[in-house]
Amino acid sequence: MTNYEIAREEYARYGVNTETILEELSLVPIAIHCWQGDDVGGFERPGSTLGGGGIQTTGNYPGKAKTIEELRQDLEKVLTMVPGNHRLNLHASYGEFGSTFIDRDQIEEKHFQGWVDWAKKVNLPIDFNGTFFSHPYADEGYTLASKDEKIRRFWIEHTKRCRRIAAWIGRQQNSPCILDTWIPDGAKNLTVDKFGYRSILKESLDEIFAIDYPRSEMRDA
Repeated sequence: MTNYEIAREEYARYGVNTETILEELSLVPIAIHCWQGDDVGGFERPGSTLGGGGIQTTGNYPGKAKTIEELRQDLEKVLTMVPGNHRLNLHASYGEFGSTFIDRDQIEEKHFQGWVDWAKKVNLPIDFNGTFFSHPYADEGYTLASKDEKIRRFWIEHTKRCRRIAAWIGRQQNSPCILDTWIPDGAKNLTVDKFGYRSILKESLDEIFAIDYPRSEMRDA
């Protein structure tokens, strides 16, 4: 008797049909994160690495993807080995920017056309993330809640463009693109003026989310 067969009998004692559960789970899409293939480097500049705070990872493994083509090859290999439905969670810093540096408040849909075309080919719908770390304007730990108006306006524009790009991706793939607006502005350990930072954050988010997109195209998370 296999381990699964033993487990199936144990679950059955509590009224759980594991076969039914596995069928249900096979319909639930699981996200594959783009940064798992290159240690959160992205492709804004040659040899980009994680920096600036806001996220932590380990690894730095030999043979990590150094180009978008290598990352896509690695993802295709993963799809042959991991069963079930999947979606790709793509960060804004993983666009195809060519030889010209494009800062995050200037990203456009065209920088992600290659990803959309590839995703259609391998049947892997895309979800999207803004990238609020590894940038000089994130070094202080505040982005959308920054008291520096120049920094705050930079990240507001980045977020607006990410939402627009997410809606465009959703239209291209005929599946809503889930946009994760994750920011490092927690101030979890600093109690002085916590309300002030949160008030600024609320103003930023109110401006960003004032633009409505059809739920058939994108959904905010």
